[in-house]
Amino acid sequence: MPDPSTGNTATPARRTVLAATAGVTAALAVAGRSSAAAAPDDDRLRALVSGMTLQEKVGQLFVMRVYGHSATAPDQADADANLKEIGVRTAAELLAKYRVGGIVYFSWAHNTRDPHQIAELSNGIQKASLELPRGLPVLISTDQEHGIVARVGAPATLFPGAMAIGAGRSRSDARTLGRLAGRELRALGIRQDYAPVADVNVDPANPVIGVRSFGADPAAVAALVAAEVRGYQGSGVAATAKHFPGHGDTDVDSHTGFPTITHSREQWETLDAPPFRAAIAAGIDSIMTAHLRVPALDDSGDPATLSRPILTGILREELGYDGVVVTDSLGMEGVRTRYGDDRVPVLALKAGADQLLNPPDLDLAWNAVLDAVRDGELTEARLDESILRILRLKAKLGLFRDPYVSPAGVDRAVGTKAHRAAADRIAERTTTLLVNEGGLLPLSRRRHPRILVVGADPASPSGTTGPPTGVLADALTGLGFTATALPTGTAPSAATVARAVAAARDADAVVAGTYNVTAGSGQRTLVQQLLATGRPVVVLALRNPYDVAHLPDVRACLASYSWTDVELRAAARVIAGRVRPRGKLPVPVGRADDPTQVLYPLGHGLSY
Repeated sequence: MPDPSTGNTATPARRTVLAATAGVTAALAVAGRSSAAAAPDDDRLRALVSGMTLQEKVGQLFVMRVYGHSATAPDQADADANLKEIGVRTAAELLAKYRVGGIVYFSWAHNTRDPHQIAELSNGIQKASLELPRGLPVLISTDQEHGIVARVGAPATLFPGAMAIGAGRSRSDARTLGRLAGRELRALGIRQDYAPVADVNVDPANPVIGVRSFGADPAAVAALVAAEVRGYQGSGVAATAKHFPGHGDTDVDSHTGFPTITHSREQWETLDAPPFRAAIAAGIDSIMTAHLRVPALDDSGDPATLSRPILTGILREELGYDGVVVTDSLGMEGVRTRYGDDRVPVLALKAGADQLLNPPDLDLAWNAVLDAVRDGELTEARLDESILRILRLKAKLGLFRDPYVSPAGVDRAVGTKAHRAAADRIAERTTTLLVNEGGLLPLSRRRHPRILVVGADPASPSGTTGPPTGVLADALTGLGFTATALPTGTAPSAATVARAVAAARDADAVVAGTYNVTAGSGQRTLVQQLLATGRPVVVLALRNPYDVAHLPDVRACLASYSWTDVELRAAARVIAGRVRPRGKLPVPVGRADDPTQVLYPLGHGLSY
């Protein structure tokens, strides 16, 4: 929307908003100072809380999805989806009916088409909320981890993901990522990011964390988590360490199942806790819960999200954390296994959570909390504790002072040349060379002018160009080679393998992108038959670095930890010798036939 300072009042001027919203007027002094000022005046915030109706208090606790690119005029299909799932047509109607305190953006909900649209949506949401009686600013959030999880895509800057940053081992790079990414999110009106992932990934079979983690070394993960937190929060965006008390050692996805962490209390203290302790020491604004059980911390069988011993006993009382606790999505199976959708939000609040994220049925969840207060299961004072934390965070982030963003601010911050160059430099320090027998790499334009790029083309992470084979071929061509892409997929058939082998005979070298190779994978067969042609074959593990364990005969293998454009372009520059590989494995790689035996240790990485 137009900048109020230009005289166009499509976005309400602050005077107009304050005149229409007594609640914000009363709280203006809370955040009239810089958003980085001292702690807000709790007396003024408490006055806001005491002036709310019970229904408004319940609404402040929820963070909800909503379909559409506009707060008031979504596409008809999005309005229909909202009506079906939420009982309202628009974000404005959602706010009017439920008075939710937060809204979470998703690319699949069509919230994030382009930067200016996102900014307009954010302004529309704030305007709709602030114009309500006793209206309050909305805390808008998203999952912008970078790497394989990003809701805001290009032309916003996309940085390497956590495991790549772990391979780079640079706290400075982690902080820079947070600072620049936070600046872009804030310009879009997004003030809470569900990042960084603080889980220590020690299970190669982990289906939900994996490369979203910085690695397997608790101390290294803790240092990078703290650095990224300081970067985000230095840019005025609330960081969120997740998933407490730790989701790194499980082979079950909590989206679809109910994981159990079998660590002893001592193991949890040494393995899982350090990154969360570091985040708290760095001043983390919010922490997200995990939908998994940890019997050593709570033997009731409840998921951590619903566990008072974990959220209040450990997180609040033992670790001394008094910031906002946000649940992971309440639509995930891990939190719905033991209780119905009406009980989950009530039990989460009783456990110590503050924000209830994305319930599958908002009306059911909202009314369940309301009824729990009316019936005496929850006290209004308990709600007030969480609301005060939420309002403190909104005040700290400057949402009372100025909740709006401007087109000029978007242009100054989002996807700038300087930010993209920084992302490229960081990515170059993350590509990890695992194998390089006989000095096969780097490839030479003189000896290997024609390159065939084959391999998996997994769906591209949000907002990246993709597919990986095409991005790699284009990048190598831009570096002086003649590169051709031949996608072969994650499960190539015999006919597909035969086509790739035939094409390889006309190339001077082959680059094969692999994706989660297993012992019986067609990708393994593809690589073996390409090697049999006698052509130089370079393998690039597009996601997990563990692929190399299933490819013992390769002479050259690299890991990029994701297939986003920035990481693929960096890998291409390494393959071409434009930059030296500098990444070091942030996780150990075990043998394929015996994973307990280390093939490549943590810290392994070659160069040239």
